Amino acid sequence: MNKKYLPSAFILYMNYFIHGIGCSILSQQVVKETLIVQWGVDDVMRVTAIAAALGLGRLISLPFAGPLSDKLGRRISVLIGVASYVIFFVGIAFSPNVQVAYVAAVLGGIANSFLDTATYPAVAEILYKYTGIATMGIKLFISVSQLLMPFFLGLAAGTKMSYLTLAIVAGIVIAVLGVLAVFAPFPASSQSGKSESFLNNLKNAHFSLESGALILIGFTSTATFQLWLNCAQTFGKEIAGIPSESVSVMQTYYSAGTLAALFVTSALITRFKQVRFLVIYPAVSVVMLVLVYLVKSPLICYVGAFVIGYSAAGGVLQMATATVNDLFPKIKGTITSLVMIASSLCNYTILSAASKMTAMNVIVMNIVITVIGVALALFVNMRYGILLKNAEESR
Repeated sequence: MNKKYLPSAFILYMNYFIHGIGCSILSQQVVKETLIVQWGVDDVMRVTAIAAALGLGRLISLPFAGPLSDKLGRRISVLIGVASYVIFFVGIAFSPNVQVAYVAAVLGGIANSFLDTATYPAVAEILYKYTGIATMGIKLFISVSQLLMPFFLGLAAGTKMSYLTLAIVAGIVIAVLGVLAVFAPFPASSQSGKSESFLNNLKNAHFSLESGALILIGFTSTATFQLWLNCAQTFGKEIAGIPSESVSVMQTYYSAGTLAALFVTSALITRFKQVRFLVIYPAVSVVMLVLVYLVKSPLICYVGAFVIGYSAAGGVLQMATATVNDLFPKIKGTITSLVMIASSLCNYTILSAASKMTAMNVIVMNIVITVIGVALALFVNMRYGILLKNAEESR
């Protein structure tokens, strides 16, 4: 690792600190209640439908974002992502109605796509000896910002500012990070300038059922934590009886669990294959979701928030991405796009469905999807040796 790239890595990770706010601000109960008043609607689940538009934006842009990252370089993709995120934050803060918020959310999804397909390969290229740890660092910065979310919202309440002030501040900060990214050094991508189209890159790849299963884990792993993140506070308030003023504490427990997982897993990943965690963590999530569904108490919701934060949001998606990057070293940007397309498809379809369901039914759906994820991960683990051998032969 060249030390001159450390400031660049910090800028890339800080973008994800702001992304942590962007991907969870619409899940906060107080923000939901502020937005429905601003829009003149009366159902907080309408905000969940707007959150689903983040997934739609990613679906639209990911087929182009990955190849552009490989062809034009990581810096350009980062700048596109930053500019789109600025529009998202400003659009949400000042949206007069659902339609404007929906467009802003689509742009937020586009921002996420370009940041993902630039940052995952870039940090892997900077910390090339520990690609799993490099991508886990992305989740670390997301988790820290989400851990601080109740503090940010409390600060807004204490100063009698709108809760949407957080979105404005986030937009300003990521704009500054974008300016810094213009001047920061980036490692030369081994494939920069050589990448072909998304479809041509796929034709040159050697896919199998196992690699397809890995990509599908991008869908199932995202569903586990996104369904929890967007609906758990509603479940805690309406089903478990947590008071409105206390329900946001679930976010703190969730983020604390995520942080704990990142540190523990970063230590374990140097001793055990990261692909093993793709089975263990989702299995823990299944058990916890079942307990939350059956017990329905404030205590189990707080415990569940910590455990789901640890096992579902603690880096499963990042480890799946790192694993598939190791298996397709020549088209990292494009293969990252595939995993993120699966993740985005989940965001759009699953959150759209959840916006029309009760909180109880959302928990059931989460259990079913997570069980499917466990089955996919078991299959990948059984065949991982063959996949790795094929990847070595194609280098």
